[in-house]
Amino acid sequence: MTSTTLPIADGTTVRRHTAMLLRQNKGPLAGVVSLHTVAALVGLVGPLLLGRLVDEVTNGATQSFVNNTVLFLVVAVVAQSIVIRFAQRNAMIFGETVFADLREDFLATVTELPLSTVERSGTGDLVGRTTNDVDRIQHSVRFGVPRILVASVTILLTIVAAFVTAPLVAIAMLVGFPIIFFIGRWYLARATPAYQRESAAYATLNGTITESVEGTRTVDALGLGQRRRDKVRKDLQEAFAAEKKTLNLRTVLIPGMDAAFVIGPIAVLLWGAYLLEQGHVTLGAVTTVVLYSTQLVGPVWELIFWLDEIQVAAASLARIIGVGLVERDREQGERVPTDEHIVATGVEYAYRPGHNVLHGIDLDLAVGERLAVVGPSGAGKSTLGRMLAGIHPPTGGSVRVGGVPLVELPLEDLRSHVALVTQEHHVFVGTLAENLRLADAGADDAKLLEALAAVDAKSWVEALDLGLETEVGSGGHVLTPAQAQQVALARLVLLDPHTLILDEATSLLDPRAARHLERSLNAVLTGRTVVAIAHRLHTAHDADRVAVVDGGLITEIGPHDELVAADGEYARLWHSWQQA
Repeated sequence: MTSTTLPIADGTTVRRHTAMLLRQNKGPLAGVVSLHTVAALVGLVGPLLLGRLVDEVTNGATQSFVNNTVLFLVVAVVAQSIVIRFAQRNAMIFGETVFADLREDFLATVTELPLSTVERSGTGDLVGRTTNDVDRIQHSVRFGVPRILVASVTILLTIVAAFVTAPLVAIAMLVGFPIIFFIGRWYLARATPAYQRESAAYATLNGTITESVEGTRTVDALGLGQRRRDKVRKDLQEAFAAEKKTLNLRTVLIPGMDAAFVIGPIAVLLWGAYLLEQGHVTLGAVTTVVLYSTQLVGPVWELIFWLDEIQVAAASLARIIGVGLVERDREQGERVPTDEHIVATGVEYAYRPGHNVLHGIDLDLAVGERLAVVGPSGAGKSTLGRMLAGIHPPTGGSVRVGGVPLVELPLEDLRSHVALVTQEHHVFVGTLAENLRLADAGADDAKLLEALAAVDAKSWVEALDLGLETEVGSGGHVLTPAQAQQVALARLVLLDPHTLILDEATSLLDPRAARHLERSLNAVLTGRTVVAIAHRLHTAHDADRVAVVDGGLITEIGPHDELVAADGEYARLWHSWQQA
Protein backbone atom coordinates (compact mmCIF):
# COMPACT_ATOMS: atom_id res chain seq x y z
CA MET A 1 0.00 0.00 0.00
CA THR A 2 1.53 3.32 -1.04
CA SER A 3 2.00 5.86 1.77
CA THR A 4 0.59 9.31 1.06
CA THR A 5 0.37 12.46 3.14
CA LEU A 6 -2.87 14.14 4.01
CA PRO A 7 -3.62 17.38 2.14
CA ILE A 8 -2.61 20.84 3.37
CA ALA A 9 -4.99 23.78 2.96
CA ASP A 10 -3.85 26.75 0.90
CA GLY A 11 -3.76 30.33 2.20
CA THR A 12 -7.18 31.23 0.82
CA THR A 13 -8.83 28.27 2.52
CA VAL A 14 -7.10 29.04 5.82
CA ARG A 15 -8.25 32.67 5.72
CA ARG A 16 -11.79 31.63 4.81
CA HIS A 17 -11.90 29.12 7.67
CA THR A 18 -10.49 31.67 10.13
CA ALA A 19 -13.07 34.23 9.05
CA MET A 20 -15.82 31.65 9.56
CA LEU A 21 -14.61 30.95 13.12
CA LEU A 22 -14.57 34.68 13.88
CA ARG A 23 -18.06 35.14 12.42
CA GLN A 24 -19.35 32.31 14.58
CA ASN A 25 -18.05 34.22 17.60
CA LYS A 26 -18.72 37.77 16.38
CA GLY A 27 -20.64 38.75 19.54
CA PRO A 28 -17.81 37.95 21.99
CA LEU A 29 -15.31 39.34 19.45
CA ALA A 30 -17.16 42.67 19.30
CA GLY A 31 -17.22 42.79 23.10
CA VAL A 32 -13.46 42.18 23.34
CA VAL A 33 -12.67 44.81 20.72
CA SER A 34 -15.02 47.33 22.37
CA LEU A 35 -13.50 46.91 25.82
CA HIS A 36 -9.95 47.16 24.52
CA THR A 37 -10.91 50.22 22.47
CA VAL A 38 -12.15 51.88 25.64
CA ALA A 39 -8.95 50.84 27.45
CA ALA A 40 -6.82 52.25 24.61
CA LEU A 41 -8.77 55.53 24.62
CA VAL A 42 -8.33 55.91 28.37
CA GLY A 43 -4.62 55.13 27.93
CA LEU A 44 -4.31 58.09 25.54
CA VAL A 45 -5.42 60.48 28.26
CA GLY A 46 -2.11 60.27 30.18
CA PRO A 47 0.24 61.66 27.50
CA LEU A 48 -2.36 64.29 26.59
CA LEU A 49 -2.59 65.48 30.20
CA LEU A 50 1.20 65.47 30.62
CA GLY A 51 1.62 67.52 27.43
CA ARG A 52 -0.95 70.01 28.59
CA LEU A 53 0.70 70.15 32.02
CA VAL A 54 4.06 70.97 30.40
CA ASP A 55 2.53 73.83 28.44
CA GLU A 56 0.67 75.22 31.45
CA VAL A 57 3.72 75.00 33.72
CA THR A 58 5.75 76.76 31.04
CA ASN A 59 3.13 79.52 31.01
CA GLY A 60 3.03 79.75 34.81
CA ALA A 61 0.25 77.35 35.83
CA THR A 62 -1.20 77.52 39.34
CA GLN A 63 -0.63 74.80 41.94
CA SER A 64 -4.35 74.05 41.84
CA PHE A 65 -4.20 73.28 38.10
CA VAL A 66 -1.19 70.99 38.64
CA ASN A 67 -2.96 69.13 41.45
CA ASN A 68 -6.15 68.68 39.40
CA THR A 69 -4.16 67.43 36.40
CA VAL A 70 -2.30 64.90 38.55
CA LEU A 71 -5.64 63.77 40.03
CA PHE A 72 -7.14 63.29 36.55
CA LEU A 73 -4.03 61.36 35.54
CA VAL A 74 -4.36 58.99 38.52
CA VAL A 75 -8.06 58.47 37.78
CA ALA A 76 -7.26 57.71 34.14
CA VAL A 77 -4.62 55.14 35.13
CA VAL A 78 -6.97 53.44 37.61
CA ALA A 79 -9.85 53.45 35.08
CA GLN A 80 -7.62 51.97 32.41
CA SER A 81 -6.48 49.21 34.78
CA ILE A 82 -10.07 48.27 35.59
CA VAL A 83 -11.16 48.24 31.94
CA ILE A 84 -8.07 46.23 30.91
CA ARG A 85 -8.84 43.66 33.60
CA PHE A 86 -12.30 42.95 32.20
CA ALA A 87 -11.08 43.24 28.61
CA GLN A 88 -8.36 40.63 29.17
CA ARG A 89 -10.82 38.33 30.93
CA ASN A 90 -13.22 38.53 28.00
CA ALA A 91 -10.33 38.07 25.58
CA MET A 92 -9.27 34.86 27.34
CA ILE A 93 -12.84 33.54 27.27
CA PHE A 94 -13.07 34.43 23.59
CA GLY A 95 -9.80 32.61 22.83
CA GLU A 96 -10.88 29.51 24.75
CA THR A 97 -14.24 29.48 22.97
CA VAL A 98 -12.71 29.75 19.50
CA PHE A 99 -10.16 27.05 20.30
CA ALA A 100 -12.88 24.76 21.68
CA ASP A 101 -14.89 25.18 18.44
CA LEU A 102 -11.79 24.49 16.37
CA ARG A 103 -10.87 21.41 18.40
CA GLU A 104 -14.39 19.96 18.28
CA ASP A 105 -14.64 20.52 14.52
CA PHE A 106 -11.25 18.87 14.03
CA LEU A 107 -12.14 15.85 16.15
CA ALA A 108 -15.42 15.41 14.27
CA THR A 109 -13.52 15.60 10.97
CA VAL A 110 -10.87 13.08 12.05
CA THR A 111 -13.44 10.53 13.19
CA GLU A 112 -15.20 10.76 9.82
CA LEU A 113 -12.08 10.25 7.69
CA PRO A 114 -12.22 7.36 5.23
CA LEU A 115 -10.31 4.50 6.82
CA SER A 116 -8.46 3.79 3.59
CA THR A 117 -7.06 7.35 3.63
CA VAL A 118 -5.93 7.01 7.25
CA GLU A 119 -4.16 3.74 6.47
CA ARG A 120 -2.38 5.15 3.42
CA SER A 121 -1.25 8.33 5.20
CA GLY A 122 0.49 6.42 7.99
CA THR A 123 0.43 7.14 11.71
CA GLY A 124 3.00 9.95 11.85
CA ASP A 125 1.16 12.50 9.73
CA LEU A 126 -2.23 12.21 11.43
CA VAL A 127 -0.77 11.90 14.95
CA GLY A 128 1.42 14.94 14.27
CA ARG A 129 -1.64 16.96 13.30
CA THR A 130 -3.66 15.86 16.32
CA THR A 131 -0.82 16.58 18.79
CA ASN A 132 1.93 19.00 17.71
CA ASP A 133 -0.22 21.08 15.38
CA VAL A 134 -3.09 21.36 17.86
CA ASP A 135 -0.62 22.38 20.60
CA ARG A 136 0.85 25.10 18.39
CA ILE A 137 -2.55 26.48 17.53
CA GLN A 138 -3.98 26.51 21.04
CA HIS A 139 -1.42 29.05 22.33
CA SER A 140 -2.00 31.40 19.41
CA VAL A 141 -5.78 31.12 19.58
CA ARG A 142 -5.98 31.53 23.34
CA PHE A 143 -3.52 34.40 23.62
CA GLY A 144 -2.42 35.51 20.15
CA VAL A 145 -5.76 36.36 18.53
CA PRO A 146 -6.93 38.58 21.44
CA ARG A 147 -3.50 40.26 21.75
CA ILE A 148 -3.34 40.98 18.02
CA LEU A 149 -6.75 42.64 18.22
CA VAL A 150 -5.67 44.67 21.24
CA ALA A 151 -2.36 45.72 19.67
CA SER A 152 -4.01 46.67 16.38
CA VAL A 153 -6.67 48.82 18.07
CA THR A 154 -4.07 50.47 20.32
CA ILE A 155 -1.72 51.27 17.42
CA LEU A 156 -4.51 52.74 15.30
CA LEU A 157 -5.93 54.93 18.07
CA THR A 158 -2.48 56.09 19.20
CA ILE A 159 -1.52 57.21 15.70
CA VAL A 160 -4.87 58.99 15.27
CA ALA A 161 -4.45 60.71 18.64
CA ALA A 162 -0.91 61.83 17.75
CA PHE A 163 -2.06 63.37 14.47
CA VAL A 164 -4.99 65.08 16.16
CA THR A 165 -2.64 66.53 18.81
CA ALA A 166 0.15 67.73 16.51
CA PRO A 167 0.03 66.51 12.91
CA LEU A 168 3.35 68.13 11.97
CA VAL A 169 5.19 66.35 14.77
CA ALA A 170 3.30 63.06 14.30
CA ILE A 171 4.64 62.67 10.75
CA ALA A 172 7.99 61.65 12.24
CA MET A 173 6.32 58.65 13.95
CA LEU A 174 6.00 57.00 10.54
CA VAL A 175 9.73 57.00 9.75
CA GLY A 176 10.18 53.41 10.92
CA PHE A 177 7.09 52.05 9.16
CA PRO A 178 8.74 51.50 5.74
CA ILE A 179 11.31 49.29 7.47
CA ILE A 180 8.51 47.37 9.22
CA PHE A 181 6.62 47.04 5.93
CA PHE A 182 9.48 45.70 3.82
CA ILE A 183 10.87 43.37 6.49
CA GLY A 184 7.37 42.11 7.27
CA ARG A 185 6.65 41.49 3.59
CA TRP A 186 9.98 39.69 3.13
CA TYR A 187 9.30 37.55 6.19
CA LEU A 188 5.70 36.63 5.34
CA ALA A 189 6.66 35.49 1.84
CA ARG A 190 9.02 32.90 3.34
CA ALA A 191 7.51 32.02 6.72
CA THR A 192 4.52 29.86 5.71
CA PRO A 193 6.41 27.27 3.61
CA ALA A 194 9.25 27.23 6.16
CA TYR A 195 6.94 26.52 9.09
CA GLN A 196 4.96 23.96 7.08
CA ARG A 197 8.22 22.16 6.36
CA GLU A 198 9.04 22.26 10.08
CA SER A 199 5.63 20.82 11.04
CA ALA A 200 5.93 18.06 8.45
CA ALA A 201 9.46 17.23 9.63
CA TYR A 202 8.34 16.79 13.23
CA ALA A 203 5.30 14.75 12.13
CA THR A 204 7.63 12.36 10.27
CA LEU A 205 9.99 12.19 13.24
CA ASN A 206 7.11 11.44 15.63
CA GLY A 207 5.85 8.72 13.32
CA THR A 208 9.27 7.08 13.10
CA ILE A 209 9.77 7.13 16.88
CA THR A 210 6.22 5.89 17.56
CA GLU A 211 6.54 3.00 15.11
CA SER A 212 9.94 2.05 16.54
CA VAL A 213 8.60 2.02 20.12
CA GLU A 214 5.41 0.13 19.27
CA GLY A 215 7.35 -2.40 17.19
CA THR A 216 10.21 -2.86 19.67
CA ARG A 217 9.89 -6.65 19.73
CA THR A 218 9.88 -6.90 15.96
CA VAL A 219 12.84 -4.51 15.67
CA ASP A 220 14.76 -6.58 18.21
CA ALA A 221 13.80 -9.95 16.71
CA LEU A 222 14.83 -8.96 13.17
CA GLY A 223 17.92 -6.99 14.17
CA LEU A 224 16.54 -3.74 12.77
CA GLY A 225 17.92 -1.53 15.55
CA GLN A 226 20.64 0.14 13.49
CA ARG A 227 18.27 0.74 10.57
CA ARG A 228 15.70 2.37 12.83
CA ARG A 229 18.37 4.52 14.51
CA ASP A 230 19.56 5.63 11.08
CA LYS A 231 16.00 6.54 10.15
CA VAL A 232 15.56 8.58 13.35
CA ARG A 233 18.90 10.31 12.73
CA LYS A 234 17.83 11.19 9.18
CA ASP A 235 14.50 12.57 10.41
CA LEU A 236 16.31 14.58 13.10
CA GLN A 237 18.58 16.10 10.47
CA GLU A 238 15.57 17.20 8.44
CA ALA A 239 13.90 18.65 11.57
CA PHE A 240 17.14 20.48 12.42
CA ALA A 241 17.40 21.90 8.89
CA ALA A 242 13.76 23.05 9.03
CA GLU A 243 14.29 24.67 12.45
CA LYS A 244 17.44 26.38 11.17
CA LYS A 245 15.49 27.86 8.27
CA THR A 246 12.85 29.39 10.53
CA LEU A 247 15.55 30.61 12.93
CA ASN A 248 17.28 32.41 10.05
CA LEU A 249 14.01 34.16 9.27
CA ARG A 250 13.73 35.37 12.86
CA THR A 251 17.31 36.67 12.85
CA VAL A 252 16.25 39.11 10.15
CA LEU A 253 12.76 39.88 11.48
CA ILE A 254 13.59 40.68 15.10
CA PRO A 255 16.69 42.93 14.69
CA GLY A 256 15.03 44.76 11.78
CA MET A 257 11.92 45.47 13.83
CA ASP A 258 14.04 46.57 16.80
CA ALA A 259 15.78 49.12 14.57
CA ALA A 260 12.43 50.44 13.35
CA PHE A 261 11.22 50.86 16.95
CA VAL A 262 14.31 52.82 17.96
CA ILE A 263 14.14 55.14 14.96
CA GLY A 264 10.53 56.26 15.63
CA PRO A 265 10.84 58.01 19.03
CA ILE A 266 14.27 59.46 18.13
CA ALA A 267 12.90 60.93 14.91
CA VAL A 268 9.90 62.41 16.74
CA LEU A 269 12.16 63.98 19.35
CA LEU A 270 14.58 65.51 16.80
CA TRP A 271 11.85 66.67 14.41
CA GLY A 272 9.79 68.02 17.31
CA ALA A 273 12.77 69.97 18.63
CA TYR A 274 13.25 71.55 15.21
CA LEU A 275 9.57 72.49 14.94
CA LEU A 276 9.62 73.85 18.47
CA GLU A 277 12.63 76.01 17.65
CA GLN A 278 10.82 77.32 14.57
CA GLY A 279 7.76 78.14 16.66
CA HIS A 280 5.40 75.76 14.83
CA VAL A 281 4.45 73.69 17.88
CA THR A 282 4.46 73.91 21.67
CA LEU A 283 6.69 71.97 24.04
CA GLY A 284 3.61 70.22 25.43
CA ALA A 285 2.58 69.00 21.96
CA VAL A 286 6.06 67.60 21.34
CA THR A 287 5.99 65.93 24.76
CA THR A 288 2.61 64.31 24.03
CA VAL A 289 3.63 62.95 20.62
CA VAL A 290 6.97 61.68 21.98
CA LEU A 291 5.06 59.81 24.70
CA TYR A 292 2.62 58.45 22.10
CA SER A 293 5.52 57.24 19.92
CA THR A 294 7.05 55.57 22.96
CA GLN A 295 3.70 53.95 23.78
CA LEU A 296 3.61 52.52 20.27
CA VAL A 297 6.73 50.42 20.88
CA GLY A 298 4.89 47.98 23.16
CA PRO A 299 1.89 47.17 20.95
CA VAL A 300 3.93 47.22 17.71
CA TRP A 301 6.48 44.84 19.19
CA GLU A 302 3.66 42.62 20.48
CA LEU A 303 2.11 42.65 17.02
CA ILE A 304 5.43 41.59 15.47
CA PHE A 305 5.96 38.89 18.10
CA TRP A 306 2.55 37.44 17.42
CA LEU A 307 3.16 37.79 13.70
CA ASP A 308 5.86 35.15 14.08
CA GLU A 309 3.73 32.99 16.35
CA ILE A 310 0.74 33.31 14.02
CA GLN A 311 2.87 32.07 11.12
CA VAL A 312 3.65 28.95 13.13
CA ALA A 313 -0.03 28.58 13.99
CA ALA A 314 -1.12 29.28 10.40
CA ALA A 315 1.14 26.50 9.12
CA SER A 316 -0.36 24.14 11.69
CA LEU A 317 -3.88 25.38 10.96
CA ALA A 318 -3.36 24.68 7.26
CA ARG A 319 -2.46 21.08 8.16
CA ILE A 320 -5.48 20.74 10.46
CA ILE A 321 -7.91 22.24 7.94
CA GLY A 322 -6.30 20.02 5.30
CA VAL A 323 -7.72 16.97 7.09
CA GLY A 324 -11.18 18.24 6.22
CA LEU A 325 -10.19 18.48 2.53
CA VAL A 326 -9.88 14.71 2.20
CA GLU A 327 -12.39 13.54 -0.36
CA ARG A 328 -15.15 11.41 1.09
CA ASP A 329 -15.31 7.87 -0.19
CA ARG A 330 -19.09 7.58 -0.05
CA GLU A 331 -22.26 9.55 -0.62
CA GLN A 332 -25.11 9.04 1.81
CA GLY A 333 -28.38 8.02 0.19
CA GLU A 334 -31.97 7.92 1.38
CA ARG A 335 -32.93 4.34 0.56
CA VAL A 336 -33.61 1.93 3.43
CA PRO A 337 -32.65 -1.79 3.24
CA THR A 338 -35.65 -4.09 2.94
CA ASP A 339 -33.91 -6.95 4.79
CA GLU A 340 -30.48 -8.18 5.97
CA HIS A 341 -29.61 -10.07 2.79
CA ILE A 342 -26.04 -9.17 1.69
CA VAL A 343 -25.00 -9.64 -1.93
CA ALA A 344 -21.61 -8.80 -3.47
CA THR A 345 -21.57 -8.43 -7.25
CA GLY A 346 -18.43 -8.08 -9.38
CA VAL A 347 -16.46 -6.63 -6.46
CA GLU A 348 -13.06 -5.22 -7.34
CA TYR A 349 -10.68 -3.23 -5.15
CA ALA A 350 -7.33 -1.56 -5.71
CA TYR A 351 -5.22 0.17 -3.08
CA ARG A 352 -3.34 1.72 -6.00
CA PRO A 353 -4.96 2.50 -9.35
CA GLY A 354 -4.36 -0.31 -11.82
CA HIS A 355 -3.26 -2.84 -9.18
CA ASN A 356 -6.39 -4.75 -8.21
CA VAL A 357 -6.38 -6.86 -5.06
CA LEU A 358 -9.86 -8.26 -5.71
CA HIS A 359 -10.92 -9.30 -9.21
CA GLY A 360 -14.68 -9.37 -9.72
CA ILE A 361 -15.91 -11.36 -6.72
CA ASP A 362 -19.54 -12.49 -6.59
CA LEU A 363 -20.95 -13.67 -3.25
CA ASP A 364 -24.50 -14.21 -2.03
CA LEU A 365 -24.77 -14.50 1.76
CA ALA A 366 -27.91 -16.24 2.93
CA VAL A 367 -29.44 -14.55 5.97
CA GLY A 368 -28.24 -16.34 9.11
CA GLU A 369 -25.56 -18.47 7.44
CA ARG A 370 -22.00 -18.99 8.68
CA LEU A 371 -19.39 -18.49 5.97
CA ALA A 372 -15.73 -19.23 6.58
CA VAL A 373 -13.21 -17.48 4.32
CA VAL A 374 -9.83 -19.21 4.04
CA GLY A 375 -6.81 -18.96 1.81
CA PRO A 376 -3.09 -18.20 1.76
CA SER A 377 -1.70 -15.03 3.30
CA GLY A 378 -2.03 -12.04 0.97
CA ALA A 379 -4.83 -13.64 -1.05
CA GLY A 380 -7.28 -10.78 -0.34
CA LYS A 381 -9.32 -12.28 2.51
CA SER A 382 -9.14 -9.25 4.79
CA THR A 383 -9.80 -6.89 1.90
CA LEU A 384 -12.93 -8.87 1.01
CA GLY A 385 -14.01 -8.66 4.67
CA ARG A 386 -13.66 -4.87 4.56
CA MET A 387 -15.77 -4.72 1.42
CA LEU A 388 -18.50 -6.84 3.05
CA ALA A 389 -18.40 -4.61 6.15
CA GLY A 390 -18.64 -1.40 4.10
CA ILE A 391 -15.30 -0.12 5.43
CA HIS A 392 -14.05 0.67 1.91
CA PRO A 393 -16.21 1.28 -1.14
CA PRO A 394 -15.35 -1.15 -3.96
CA THR A 395 -13.47 0.34 -6.89
CA GLY A 396 -15.66 -1.86 -9.06
CA GLY A 397 -18.94 -3.70 -8.51
CA SER A 398 -21.08 -3.31 -5.40
CA VAL A 399 -21.95 -4.79 -2.00
CA ARG A 400 -25.60 -4.39 -1.05
CA VAL A 401 -27.72 -5.11 2.01
CA GLY A 402 -31.44 -5.36 1.40
CA GLY A 403 -30.89 -3.97 -2.11
CA VAL A 404 -29.03 -0.82 -0.92
CA PRO A 405 -25.27 -0.34 -1.46
CA LEU A 406 -23.48 -0.35 1.89
CA VAL A 407 -21.63 2.86 1.03
CA GLU A 408 -24.94 4.73 0.70
CA LEU A 409 -25.96 4.01 4.31
CA PRO A 410 -25.22 6.53 7.08
CA LEU A 411 -22.41 5.13 9.24
CA GLU A 412 -24.71 4.79 12.26
CA ASP A 413 -27.18 2.72 10.21
CA LEU A 414 -24.42 0.75 8.54
CA ARG A 415 -23.06 -0.49 11.87
CA SER A 416 -26.54 -1.66 12.89
CA HIS A 417 -26.51 -3.94 9.86
CA VAL A 418 -22.90 -5.12 9.65
CA ALA A 419 -19.80 -4.76 11.84
CA LEU A 420 -16.17 -5.77 11.52
CA VAL A 421 -13.86 -7.07 14.27
CA THR A 422 -10.25 -7.53 13.20
CA GLN A 423 -7.14 -9.03 14.72
CA GLU A 424 -6.21 -5.44 15.60
CA HIS A 425 -7.79 -3.90 18.69
CA HIS A 426 -7.49 -0.83 20.90
CA VAL A 427 -8.06 -0.25 24.58
CA PHE A 428 -9.00 3.36 25.28
CA VAL A 429 -7.90 5.26 28.37
CA GLY A 430 -10.71 4.97 30.91
CA THR A 431 -12.55 2.29 32.81
CA LEU A 432 -13.51 -1.09 31.40
CA ALA A 433 -17.14 0.00 31.58
CA GLU A 434 -16.40 3.12 29.52
CA ASN A 435 -14.57 1.02 26.93
CA LEU A 436 -17.56 -1.27 26.59
CA ARG A 437 -20.14 1.52 26.48
CA LEU A 438 -18.52 2.86 23.32
CA ALA A 439 -20.75 0.29 21.59
CA ASP A 440 -23.87 0.95 23.70
CA ALA A 441 -23.84 4.17 25.71
CA GLY A 442 -27.02 3.24 27.61
CA ALA A 443 -25.95 -0.23 28.75
CA ASP A 444 -26.08 -0.86 32.51
CA ASP A 445 -23.54 -2.93 34.41
CA ALA A 446 -25.65 -6.08 34.16
CA LYS A 447 -25.75 -5.82 30.38
CA LEU A 448 -22.00 -5.22 30.26
CA LEU A 449 -21.37 -8.35 32.34
CA GLU A 450 -23.66 -10.35 30.05
CA ALA A 451 -21.60 -9.26 27.04
CA LEU A 452 -18.38 -10.17 28.85
CA ALA A 453 -19.81 -13.57 29.80
CA ALA A 454 -20.68 -14.19 26.14
CA VAL A 455 -16.99 -13.89 25.23
CA ASP A 456 -15.77 -15.76 28.33
CA ALA A 457 -14.29 -12.65 29.96
CA LYS A 458 -16.65 -12.16 32.92
CA SER A 459 -14.57 -14.20 35.37
CA TRP A 460 -11.31 -12.27 34.99
CA VAL A 461 -13.12 -8.92 35.01
CA GLU A 462 -14.91 -9.74 38.27
CA ALA A 463 -11.59 -10.89 39.74
CA LEU A 464 -10.21 -7.36 39.38
CA ASP A 465 -10.37 -5.26 42.57
CA LEU A 466 -12.56 -2.60 40.95
CA GLY A 467 -14.25 -4.85 38.39
CA LEU A 468 -15.84 -2.83 35.60
CA GLU A 469 -14.50 0.40 37.13
CA THR A 470 -10.88 -0.69 36.67
CA GLU A 471 -8.86 1.94 34.81
CA VAL A 472 -7.28 0.52 31.66
CA GLY A 473 -5.32 1.90 28.74
CA SER A 474 -2.17 3.98 29.01
CA GLY A 475 -1.23 4.35 32.68
CA GLY A 476 -3.94 1.95 33.86
CA HIS A 477 -4.26 -1.78 34.45
CA VAL A 478 -2.45 -3.62 31.65
CA LEU A 479 -4.61 -6.09 29.76
CA THR A 480 -3.06 -9.07 28.03
CA PRO A 481 -3.50 -9.17 24.22
CA ALA A 482 -6.11 -11.90 24.69
CA GLN A 483 -8.05 -9.87 27.27
CA ALA A 484 -7.94 -6.78 25.07
CA GLN A 485 -9.35 -8.82 22.21
CA GLN A 486 -12.11 -10.17 24.42
CA VAL A 487 -13.07 -6.58 25.32
CA ALA A 488 -13.25 -5.81 21.59
CA LEU A 489 -15.49 -8.84 21.01
CA ALA A 490 -17.70 -7.84 23.96
CA ARG A 491 -18.18 -4.43 22.32
CA LEU A 492 -19.33 -6.29 19.22
CA VAL A 493 -21.91 -8.19 21.28
CA LEU A 494 -23.21 -4.88 22.67
CA LEU A 495 -23.29 -3.28 19.22
CA ASP A 496 -25.70 -6.04 18.18
CA PRO A 497 -25.48 -5.90 14.36
CA HIS A 498 -27.20 -8.52 12.24
CA THR A 499 -24.13 -9.42 10.17
CA LEU A 500 -20.69 -9.93 11.72
CA ILE A 501 -17.38 -9.97 9.89
CA LEU A 502 -14.73 -11.64 12.07
CA ASP A 503 -11.27 -11.09 10.56
CA GLU A 504 -9.16 -13.60 12.50
CA ALA A 505 -10.80 -12.11 15.58
CA THR A 506 -9.39 -14.76 17.93
CA SER A 507 -5.88 -14.89 16.45
CA LEU A 508 -4.19 -13.59 19.61
CA LEU A 509 -5.64 -16.32 21.81
CA ASP A 510 -3.97 -19.68 22.19
CA PRO A 511 -5.71 -22.43 20.15
CA ARG A 512 -7.61 -23.96 23.08
CA ALA A 513 -8.76 -20.55 24.38
CA ALA A 514 -9.76 -19.48 20.88
CA ARG A 515 -11.77 -22.65 20.39
CA HIS A 516 -13.48 -22.15 23.75
CA LEU A 517 -14.25 -18.50 22.96
CA GLU A 518 -15.67 -19.35 19.55
CA ARG A 519 -17.97 -21.92 21.14
CA SER A 520 -19.05 -19.35 23.73
CA LEU A 521 -19.84 -16.94 20.93
CA ASN A 522 -22.08 -19.46 19.18
CA ALA A 523 -25.01 -18.57 21.41
CA VAL A 524 -24.53 -14.89 20.59
CA LEU A 525 -24.09 -15.51 16.87
CA THR A 526 -27.21 -17.66 16.52
CA GLY A 527 -29.58 -16.15 13.97
CA ARG A 528 -26.98 -13.75 12.61
CA THR A 529 -25.07 -13.81 9.36
CA VAL A 530 -21.40 -14.46 10.15
CA VAL A 531 -18.38 -14.22 7.87
CA ALA A 532 -15.32 -15.60 9.66
CA ILE A 533 -11.94 -14.95 8.05
CA ALA A 534 -9.67 -17.45 9.74
CA HIS A 535 -6.33 -19.18 9.66
CA ARG A 536 -7.51 -21.96 11.98
CA LEU A 537 -9.48 -24.36 9.83
CA HIS A 538 -11.64 -25.71 12.64
CA THR A 539 -13.62 -22.50 12.09
CA ALA A 540 -14.21 -23.61 8.50
CA HIS A 541 -15.24 -27.09 9.65
CA ASP A 542 -18.04 -25.59 11.77
CA ALA A 543 -19.29 -23.21 9.04
CA ASP A 544 -22.28 -23.72 6.73
CA ARG A 545 -20.08 -22.88 3.75
CA VAL A 546 -16.41 -22.30 3.07
CA ALA A 547 -15.02 -19.84 0.52
CA VAL A 548 -11.43 -20.24 -0.62
CA VAL A 549 -9.87 -16.93 -1.69
CA ASP A 550 -6.69 -16.99 -3.73
CA GLY A 551 -5.24 -14.26 -5.92
CA GLY A 552 -8.20 -11.96 -5.29
CA LEU A 553 -10.75 -14.52 -6.50
CA ILE A 554 -13.07 -17.02 -4.86
CA THR A 555 -11.66 -20.24 -6.30
CA GLU A 556 -13.91 -22.63 -4.37
CA ILE A 557 -17.09 -22.27 -2.31
CA GLY A 558 -19.35 -24.81 -0.67
CA PRO A 559 -19.87 -26.92 2.48
CA HIS A 560 -16.77 -28.29 4.20
CA ASP A 561 -17.45 -31.95 3.39
CA GLU A 562 -18.11 -31.26 -0.31
CA LEU A 563 -14.90 -29.27 -0.71
CA VAL A 564 -12.83 -31.95 1.01
CA ALA A 565 -14.39 -34.56 -1.24
CA ALA A 566 -13.65 -32.44 -4.31
CA ASP A 567 -9.94 -32.80 -3.51
CA GLY A 568 -9.15 -29.23 -4.59
CA GLU A 569 -7.24 -26.37 -2.96
CA TYR A 570 -9.37 -26.46 0.20
CA ALA A 571 -8.82 -30.20 0.61
CA ARG A 572 -5.05 -29.66 0.42
CA LEU A 573 -5.28 -26.85 3.03
CA TRP A 574 -7.41 -29.05 5.29
CA HIS A 575 -5.13 -32.08 5.12
CA SER A 576 -2.07 -29.91 5.64
CA TRP A 577 -3.63 -28.27 8.71
CA GLN A 578 -4.63 -31.64 10.21
CA GLN A 579 -1.07 -32.90 9.88
CA ALA A 580 0.46 -29.79 11.44
